[in-house]
This record gives sequence, C-alpha cells and structure tokens, in this order.
Amino acid sequence: MVGPTAVVIGAGVAGLACALTLAERGIDVEVVERGRALGDGCCSWMAGGMLAPWCERATTEPQVAEWGASSIGWWAERFPGTVRNGSLVVAQPRETAELGRFATRTERFEWIDAGRVATLEPDLAGRFRRALFFGDEAHLDPRRALAALAAALRQRGVAIRFGVALLPQEVAAEVVVDCRGLAARDALPDLRGVRGEMVVVRAPDVSLDRPVRMLHPRLPLYIVPRGEGVFMIGATMIESERRSPVSVRSAVELLNAAYALHPAFAEADILELGADLRPAFPDNLPEVRRKGRVLHANGLYRHGFLLAPVLARKTADAAQSILHMETSDADLPQRRRA
Repeated sequence: MVGPTAVVIGAGVAGLACALTLAERGIDVEVVERGRALGDGCCSWMAGGMLAPWCERATTEPQVAEWGASSIGWWAERFPGTVRNGSLVVAQPRETAELGRFATRTERFEWIDAGRVATLEPDLAGRFRRALFFGDEAHLDPRRALAALAAALRQRGVAIRFGVALLPQEVAAEVVVDCRGLAARDALPDLRGVRGEMVVVRAPDVSLDRPVRMLHPRLPLYIVPRGEGVFMIGATMIESERRSPVSVRSAVELLNAAYALHPAFAEADILELGADLRPAFPDNLPEVRRKGRVLHANGLYRHGFLLAPVLARKTADAAQSILHMETSDADLPQRRRA
C-alpha cells in the first residue's frame, strides 16, 4: 500500500497548522502524535490564545508583529470562534509611566480615557484613567481552535494517529515535518525550553469581552476571556526547563494581580493550574530547517497561535520545493540578523 506523501510528527498547533496547510495545497499528508489524545502533553494546550501582534511588538523582535499580522485572518477563516474585539492594555495609576514606555515600543493602537475604557469594558469602569486600545487584535480559545484544526483535517481525509511515537528518520515518506517541539532537541541542539505557568478560573461576577493586559514592572499580567465566566490568567515567562506543577509563588502572584485588576476575582473558582515548556531558539524566533527530506518546524516560543500560520506556510513552501511542486507566494520573511 502506498503511504502518504508527507508525514507530520506532532499534533500541537504547529503540527496541525502545517498539516492543514499541506493538505490545502493538495499534498497527501498524515499526522502522528505520541500523546494519547489531542492536547496530551502539548504546550499548545496551555496557551493564552492571544492574536496580538502589536501588543507583542512592545517586548519582542519586530518580525513577530510583521509575521503575526496575517495570522488573524488565517484563524478567522478556519476557526469561527476567533474573536476580533481587540486588546486592552491598562496600568494602575501609580504605574501609568509603564503605559507610556509600552506605547513607545509598538504601533497600531489608540490612547483612550477612562470613559472609553468603561464603554469597552463596563466592569473596569472607574478603575483606570488611561489605557491603550489595540482594535485590530483578536483572541481565541486554544483548545477549541486545536479541535477545529483537527476536524478540518478529518474532513479532508487526513488521518491523525495518536499514541504513535516516531523519530523523523523512522518515517517512510517523501517529506517529513518534525513538529515535536522541545522533544526535537535530538536534531536541534540549540532549542531551549521556556517555562510558562497559568491559572484558569471561573469568575461569574466578572465580564470582559477582550484580553486585558495589566502592566507592572515586575509581573505584567494578561487575562483572556474564554466565555461563560471562564478566564485564563497568565504572566510568567521563566528561563527554566523545570517540569513541575505551578509553584505557590507563581499562583499567588497571578491571583493577586488578577485581584488588582478586579476585586471580584477574589471570589473566583480555580478550575486549573498548569505549567509547560515552550520551545525557543536563541533569538526567540521560529524557523524551518531542512535536513534532506526532513523539515524541522520549531521555535514558536510563546507565540504559538500567533506565528503558527506563517510557520506553516513556510513549511509548505519548503515541502513543495522537495516535491518539485509550484510554491505559494506567501512566505515567511527573512530573519533579520544583527
């Protein structure tokens, strides 16, 4: 029996986005995943799901905004649950200077006053004098988005085989796409893990329509609404490869910061505490590396959902090159080197 033309190893956001893009270009593809189910052992399961290229521009390389800008439309076309309500950045009155510093490092925003904050987010009325509103940004629920990609692949006849642990050299296919994340360090020794920690709560007395970032010199916080009174709270970005549950310190800091945003979070139910490691290259930018018929698509760092679409396009272009097929005009811009 003839096997698939391309095999993608890994069913996180990178693997599923790569597989779907390959399938959309007419390539016979299959996905294999060592986990037993979607999200099992996958750092994408712990993501915030913010499609916020211009907010991220304030603290990352310019390429993140350049590459991430097109991802909002990509997700909106493939996942109807993509919410395009923008992002709000606030700071406590004593930290107003942080807003100014944030603003100087980014673009595509407007300064708004307390009245406009109250219009956008009534539950924050009277709490913040000024804010930055990034009206072109969006967000999504990562777990629902992954399920939507998996469903789109199934509709195209693409098999996803769970509980299958394979190395790229063990796969018999014309093209192998390695999306194993941090597990790919056997082939990509310059990968490192960056720890992230998050809390999911149910706060029925709080209503937010968009992600809210609260700036603080020590612990910037983001809160992403998931619907039905559920919120994901995140902030931590720790240069550590320690695999362990969320620390008490991180949990306390996250919950205290949420309380500072809105006191009603004090009555929230904690639904989940989670921690995982995000794969990153030394410059914190993603890359597709070719080694023969193997394409290593990796290094999404903390921008998994934001940059997965453009990483997938670059991967598909490289796969088509291996297969001597015409490639897409869409491409990952060249990495800027110092």
